[in-house]
Amino acid sequence: MNLLLFFIGILFLVPKKIWKTSWSNYKQIFSYHYIYLFIIIVIVAVHLLEINIIDQTTTNLIGRNFTHNIQIIEDGVVYWFSQHWTPVFLYFFVFIYIVLYPFTLWFSVLYFLIADERKAMKTFAYSLVSIYAIALPFYLFLPITNVYIYYGSGSALNTVIPGVEQFFYATTTNNNCFPSLHVAMTLLVAKTVSLTNNKRFIYLAYFCAICVICSVIYLAIHWITDVIGGILLAFAVFYLIKRFIKET
Repeated sequence: MNLLLFFIGILFLVPKKIWKTSWSNYKQIFSYHYIYLFIIIVIVAVHLLEINIIDQTTTNLIGRNFTHNIQIIEDGVVYWFSQHWTPVFLYFFVFIYIVLYPFTLWFSVLYFLIADERKAMKTFAYSLVSIYAIALPFYLFLPITNVYIYYGSGSALNTVIPGVEQFFYATTTNNNCFPSLHVAMTLLVAKTVSLTNNKRFIYLAYFCAICVICSVIYLAIHWITDVIGGILLAFAVFYLIKRFIKET
């Protein structure tokens, strides 16, 4: 599905003039962007290492889960949605969460590269490092469980795509909820895409950001506290990176 979206994205989101760029110019473009691509790859590798090896060790070391503290504050507000799912919204938000979000995340990096969007790529890479560096201590030492797992309700993802969670949890865990990385990252995509002049992509990125924030609530994946944390984290990083890039 994402391969199909990448093909569609190349057709409808990439201006035709970009394909007129010569190979020699692409070499120059890559010589600028490769350091930022390397930074992105390193963060992804660290993230996979954290969720597959380090997270379980630190969770056992902490010896407790802090989800109950959030549940006391929020009660069953988010859980209510899982008891009132409708097929149309369920399928729509699962599509947003599983398909559209990853597409916009990785296609944006590809677009910044081939379109030579230097400010967008630099902002994305530096913001990614900052977001993950700030969020990591919370993921390691403040375990917060997904809403539907905490309440023992069914998984929306498995309901729509049976067995998808087995693959999904190879790239995340069910107790790295605060702050919401999905929320922070989808806002990062919207922010960096808005630095380009591609109106189609900008509209898609903002649409996706709004839908992702709604989806993590509707699908009973994140607590409202997680969402607020992700939003605050993203905007704090945007402010810091904007000042950092100006000074450099």
